[in-house]
Amino acid sequence: MESHARMLQQANDGPAPSTHGELVYRQTRWTRLTHWVWALSLFFLLLSGLQIFNAHPALYIGKQSGFGFSNDVLVIGAENRATGPVGYTTVLGNRFNTTGVLGLSGSTANPSARAFPDWATIPSGQDLATGRVVHFFFAWVLSGTLLVWVVASLLNGHLRRDLAPRVEDLRRLPKDVADHARLRFHHSRDYNTLQKLAYGGVLFVLLPLMIVTGLAMSPSMNAAVPFLADLLGGRQTARTIHFVTMALLVGFFVIHVLMILAAGPLNELRSIVTGWYRTDPPQADRRDGSA
Repeated sequence: MESHARMLQQANDGPAPSTHGELVYRQTRWTRLTHWVWALSLFFLLLSGLQIFNAHPALYIGKQSGFGFSNDVLVIGAENRATGPVGYTTVLGNRFNTTGVLGLSGSTANPSARAFPDWATIPSGQDLATGRVVHFFFAWVLSGTLLVWVVASLLNGHLRRDLAPRVEDLRRLPKDVADHARLRFHHSRDYNTLQKLAYGGVLFVLLPLMIVTGLAMSPSMNAAVPFLADLLGGRQTARTIHFVTMALLVGFFVIHVLMILAAGPLNELRSIVTGWYRTDPPQADRRDGSA
């Protein structure tokens, strides 16, 4: 009798709410393809860029550098002391001992005096020519893919529909920040405000800035468009901006991966691999009138 009464009650209340959200098609094939092309390109750009940086491991502000200037903002190197060789990193005149990581790395018996260790560069040995070939190849891959993506996103409405922040998005920004700080994530078809701002910042600020500063450092571009480097404060300033932008992209990548792990890695990876994303289950309707 009790079981029969429960069935009658469920029939009156309607079907029980699903504990699983709906699968929605969130990422188009083009979005998924460009995502992985950019990820691959940035990986090779980072490691080959560190190879290039190792050829002259210092950054400056201004149009030129040399022994007659004191305009460096970052220097990574190694020096011999009475206790043995040490690696150091100088940031805005403040020196730090970074032996084993930056400046001097490798085994104690055979240390290598390099700004970044061999495991962090492509190729692993000091080879500037190969590093430049790899770097420039993937720079063109990244630039071309970004240009095509922007044109396609404007034509198919992806940019306006999914990435452009609306007024209501900006109003929800404080709540989104608070939810992320508490690791409280909402899975829906649409990007939240923080995602829109972060992706927009990468796609329309950091990546174009990387491309422009890279062009400003090119001797051929200096000949064709001589004012480009001047607009950025000189070739050395452009090189520093290029390096800082790279560091910001690495920071974005780290936070991006952490958010994926916190929000549910299987669901997030399925979305960017297959396009399908499981949203949060719908909340049950409140029929008792309680708030």
